Amino acid sequence: MWLATGYTDMRCGFPSLALRVQEVLKHNPLSGNLFCFRRKSGNLLKCIWHDGQGACLFTKRLERG
Repeated sequence: MWLATGYTDMRCGFPSLALRVQEVLKHNPLSGNLFCFRRKSGNLLKCIWHDGQGACLFTKRLERG
């Protein structure tokens, strides 16, 4: 599991996030690892993962309390 530091524009889909994994993290986005990105405010998390058959994009909104 990899967590990108900083913040990411949450309008990005799998292709844009996969490109960020390649260019910034220097990893293969199709490797089977889980790559997580967060919104500037910290309340939204997006994770991409490739399971060998297809790409998955997970979104989780974090709440306080």
